[in-house]
Amino acid sequence: MTRIFIFLLLASFVAEAQTKTTENLDKKYEGMSLFFYKNTLRMLNQQDNKEFDEMIKDIEKMRFVMIDKKKHAVPQGEYASLKKSYRAEQYEEMMTGRIDGRNFEILVREQSGRVKGTIILASDSSSLIVLDILGRIALEKASSLFNTIDQSTDVSKMIKNFVSGDKEKKKKRKEEDGVKVEVKDDN
Repeated sequence: MTRIFIFLLLASFVAEAQTKTTENLDKKYEGMSLFFYKNTLRMLNQQDNKEFDEMIKDIEKMRFVMIDKKKHAVPQGEYASLKKSYRAEQYEEMMTGRIDGRNFEILVREQSGRVKGTIILASDSSSLIVLDILGRIALEKASSLFNTIDQSTDVSKMIKNFVSGDKEKKKKRKEEDGVKVEVKDDN
């Protein structure tokens, strides 16, 4: 009984340890939200890449949130507002740049000289992506982690389904109404 209580206590701590900012963003825009734990991240390493295993070794949990900016009419200043909210949660901006047409930011939260949390923000004209990491990753490897998740076949399928979900729902509704509709993909 004592072990169950300790497990529940630890589980509730881990669940609350990630940022309120990410949680609020996900609630506000109802985006796609995926949770990765150490074992799930290892499953993404389909080529048994030792560098990838080394890269994720200090990650306890990661939350991936993707918001379709066009669908939700995300205001222009939302990205800056997010960074401000993360700073209010004691995150410091460590790196800023552009990768593949996306703005890219890395923020970290330290406690007693050790990194306890890492936020990777990416934004382009169509989407806002947040990787909220409980744990740490070497800064020079952050873009590699982001690309691995972005290019993972399983995660990629989920992202494509999420992005194309509205078109498919509209098509299905119209077909159910007895009208055959061809939906064009703008891409």
